[in-house]
Amino acid sequence: MTDTALSPSPAGAHDVTLWARLRTNRNWLGFWFMLPAMGFLVFFLVYPLGKGIWMSFTDIRIGRGGAFVGLENYEWLLDDRDFIGALIFTIVFTVIASAVKFAVGLYLALLLNNNLPFKALIRSVVLIPFIVPTVLSAVAFWWIFDTQFSVITWALVKVGLLPKGGVINWLGDPFLAQCSVIFANIWRGIPFVAITLLAGLQTVSPSLYEAATLDGATKWQNFRYVTYPLLTPIIAVVMTFSVLFTFTDFQLIWAMTRGGPVNATHLMATLSYQRGILGGNLGEGAAIATAMVPFLLATIMISWFGLQRRKWQQGESND
Repeated sequence: MTDTALSPSPAGAHDVTLWARLRTNRNWLGFWFMLPAMGFLVFFLVYPLGKGIWMSFTDIRIGRGGAFVGLENYEWLLDDRDFIGALIFTIVFTVIASAVKFAVGLYLALLLNNNLPFKALIRSVVLIPFIVPTVLSAVAFWWIFDTQFSVITWALVKVGLLPKGGVINWLGDPFLAQCSVIFANIWRGIPFVAITLLAGLQTVSPSLYEAATLDGATKWQNFRYVTYPLLTPIIAVVMTFSVLFTFTDFQLIWAMTRGGPVNATHLMATLSYQRGILGGNLGEGAAIATAMVPFLLATIMISWFGLQRRKWQQGESND
């Protein structure tokens, strides 16, 4: 056999070179397609975030430039009772509302996944709270919880739980106002959780339930060992968005109570707006907004770890 026969053919080498160039060109092509999105994110997300963090270290006010003051804004916030109250209520508001929305949404998803009469109509009705504009929902709940014209108070009087002429100051009492805004947020958020989980449930093969039932599994065991493991990645995504939407639910709070009474229903987002935009103290408002970032990052990380469970669904190890 000659040396010529052992060497690769020129045509084959040419094909390998073309394939390498094609792969390189595709990588660059993908980069150029991503460039506009990267520019959009940098301009509308990274730059405002960086600017806000920088402002939180200054004493800048509306109409006046500011000087660098280091951690002074954050040190002042630690002694601010309104900020501490807003921080605590934001966490309580987010935890309670997110937990209830998940529980009720999961129940509705499991219910709608069965063969029910008028299932399409029921799904449409479930979506109504989500498609109604936030401000319109807030106005409706403001009317429902209004002291003089409250539908709930009227119903309680009619059933005899309140004396005639009795009133409940739903939005005037700090604790009742907090309960009211939590209830309104839950009402608005349940459809998103229910419909998204329903979409996930419909990807689970019925044969898995049939096999488990033949092995003697109960409904709870079907849910525990079939539905829940397969739904875990979707639950992680749904809960991430649910927590983010709840944690930053500015519109609902501002339209219903504007943070009152006596700042009892302020979220960190609404307090930041009140101090930074309405109060003119941009540095303090930016510090409050920046203090939200660690909580939001923690939520994203929890979702990321939850998504790792996709590996075993794809036949890979969790290591």
